[in-house]
Amino acid sequence: MNLPADLPRRRTLGRRAAMLGGLHVGMLGLLGARMYQLQIRDRERYQTLADENRIAIRLLAPSRGTIVDRYGTPLAHNERNFRALLVAERTPSIDRTLATLQTIVPLNDDDLQRIERDVARKRGFVPVLLRDNLPWEQVAAIEVHAPDLPGVTIEIGDVRAYPLGPAASHLLGYVSAVTEADLKADRDPILSLPGFKIGKNGVERQHEQTLRGVAGTAQVEVNAVGRAVRELARDDAQAGPKLTLTLDAELQKLAYEKLAPKRSGAAVVLDIHTGAIYALASYPGIATDLFMRPIPQSVWTELVQDPATPLMNKAITGVYAPGSTFKVATALAGLSTRKVEPDHTVNCAGHFTVGDHTFHCHLKGGHGRVGFAQAFAKSCNVFFYDVATRAGIDAIYDAASTLGLGQPSGVDLPHESAGRVPNPAWKKKVSRDVWHPGETPSVGIGQGDVRANPLQLALMVARLASGSAVSPHLTKTGVRNEWSRLPFEARHLDVVKSGLEAVCSPGGTAAAAQIKEPGMQMAGKTGSAQFRRITQEERDEGVHSDDLDWDEADHALFVGYAPANAPRYACAVVIEHGGHGNTVAAPIARDLLLEVQKRNPGAVV
Repeated sequence: MNLPADLPRRRTLGRRAAMLGGLHVGMLGLLGARMYQLQIRDRERYQTLADENRIAIRLLAPSRGTIVDRYGTPLAHNERNFRALLVAERTPSIDRTLATLQTIVPLNDDDLQRIERDVARKRGFVPVLLRDNLPWEQVAAIEVHAPDLPGVTIEIGDVRAYPLGPAASHLLGYVSAVTEADLKADRDPILSLPGFKIGKNGVERQHEQTLRGVAGTAQVEVNAVGRAVRELARDDAQAGPKLTLTLDAELQKLAYEKLAPKRSGAAVVLDIHTGAIYALASYPGIATDLFMRPIPQSVWTELVQDPATPLMNKAITGVYAPGSTFKVATALAGLSTRKVEPDHTVNCAGHFTVGDHTFHCHLKGGHGRVGFAQAFAKSCNVFFYDVATRAGIDAIYDAASTLGLGQPSGVDLPHESAGRVPNPAWKKKVSRDVWHPGETPSVGIGQGDVRANPLQLALMVARLASGSAVSPHLTKTGVRNEWSRLPFEARHLDVVKSGLEAVCSPGGTAAAAQIKEPGMQMAGKTGSAQFRRITQEERDEGVHSDDLDWDEADHALFVGYAPANAPRYACAVVIEHGGHGNTVAAPIARDLLLEVQKRNPGAVV
């Protein structure tokens, strides 16, 4: 049989064809397997990836929680806010649009720089805030001129409102726009939302995380460039919860009104058993809406340079020499160390000598022989020079610290000052020098290096009157009814309390300020803290503290509690450069202690 001459060639081609066919079948099998994997087995995974490219998650800002006083009176709440926004891609000329808008809404250089920065950072279809808190007249004008303002829209949102205004501005604080520093400190993505504001001071800052609420989300279908097409699903934001303070709004307003004629000062009222703060006022206050937008440099400079320091919450940040109000701590130091007894007396001749140092009493001729009650009533410096010298600086430090001085009170507010009660260890640290005996008498009457804020002074008399280590609180969750007892004997506390009752009795320095209503009388201590020392030469020339300019005059102080026979409320008043505590600070404390008793006759609300 003759085989074709090209048989080998045909066999070779056949094998090759079979191999190619097998390869094709194998590739088709692999492709089919891959298609099965993509479309069947991994369908959900790739569907999710596709959705992630098609669906964007947008955050929804929650409404900020309201703040109310102990009776439910609003202290901070949200009101309707009109905001002007700009969508850059919808306007042929941003500069021309802004120029037209400026004829309706004033925009300063800072506003224009911010807008330019935001436009550069964001995509053209993302709205940029132009100005918020627009009055209705400007909103109406923008709507009328809409054809001349392409890309400008009006959005309705929330703005924070504070019904008490400056009267509670330091205590409540304010909300303001998120800064770069805020974004670095807090990674919560909600802070990146346009126009979102956070607490910057006071209660608003202290309870920011609670008041902020929880952001919601919206699933939005977007196109290839990220522009929203339609909303697919929504999970609404949760508004911040209501925050109830121990504050009494009416008492807070009264405290502020009483401080107003005095130019600069602070007042605090608290419950001596629970630590609940009923009023914490600092004058002058500030218009809280001032911080809702960037402050003009001229306004900021005026606030900073104002000698009345309107930016400072004097009630917790201001520190002052407590003057004669500190004699409470000195008396307890002497009694608790048994260096003096309750019947201790001193003959005041108008001066007191330690080594080569001579200390003077405010009454040039002296008070004669006085005991604790008379020394408190007449505010005899010589008596307390003597008690301080006998007790020693360490005992004074211990007593003052036990009463809450020289350390933050722990109140739930930011920026509280610690104050200062000096002792040998403190002096060695700051000056590398030893404590000298001649320094103790000045400390004993609240001068020298002693410093305290008004809240600490109110806390001092609250602890004295209750005998307990009460601490102050502004939120209802912080209120307690039981505290540990102070390490002072009851009879020693009674000696001091009797002295404070004598201060407000006939012959006492605050007798004229005593509450007249039966059963509501107060006990307390006046004080005048020296701000500028009058030299001996000036004394010889007849210069008195009343002759000094306002910014050099003594601070006027009063601390007290009421009712005297069954203490319930403590109060401290400090009037900067006010002069005399008995004529300036004590009448304000009287009015506040009388009002708090009338409004809150004893029950914990």
